[in-house]
Amino acid sequence: MQTTLQRAAGALRQALYPATCMMCDARVQEDADGGGLCPACWADTPFLSGACCDLCGTPLPGQDDGPIHCDDCMTLARPWDEGRAALAYAGTARRLVLALKHGDRTELARGAGGWMHRRARGLLTAETVFVPVPVHRWRLLRRRYNQAALLAADVARRAGGTFAPTTLVRHRRTPSQDHRSVADRFANVAGAIRPGPRADVAGRHVALVDDVMTSGATLAACADVLRQAGAARITVLIVARVAKDR
Repeated sequence: MQTTLQRAAGALRQALYPATCMMCDARVQEDADGGGLCPACWADTPFLSGACCDLCGTPLPGQDDGPIHCDDCMTLARPWDEGRAALAYAGTARRLVLALKHGDRTELARGAGGWMHRRARGLLTAETVFVPVPVHRWRLLRRRYNQAALLAADVARRAGGTFAPTTLVRHRRTPSQDHRSVADRFANVAGAIRPGPRADVAGRHVALVDDVMTSGATLAACADVLRQAGAARITVLIVARVAKDR
């Protein structure tokens, strides 16, 4: 009887509030993960699979036959153990990231979180601590939310892990990283991150979460602090990876 009622309620909800594509108003089949895309948006969304860098998630040519590193990760020291990206930063993925970060589309974190979890679920356990890349308090006041924290909370819920939003603090306000060289990006965030009041990560597996990775400077600054706080293993999780044309 309860199942029949639940089905009837679901049908009524679908009739009154039909599911629509995350990125447009097209009707789609209801998705329990909140990540429904219409065929047009799906075709324009560059999901990552196959051979990808084991440290930053960038797509690589060849077969996925074991851990491999891209040229950037062989040149730059990455102070984390592995990294996964759900999407390449292009097409619908780029529109999604910008809408989540600047367009008050906080509901997009649910769909993106589902994609991130599916991409990295083999690495995540109930013992994993999910830590978002922090934003400065003035930026948080202006934006009203930290998109990385929304993503981290969603992936933590799916994995059954611990969401720890106060582990890291951005105590120094930094200018935008846009249009800076790689060296300038690293210099810009140097010393800007420090442990928060509840940085309890000693001996733990930490998933460091952000929306997009370009040079990796901000993620490296955060990972350095997590290492100093005693994190045993650090996995970087990002929605989208900005990659060079190959």
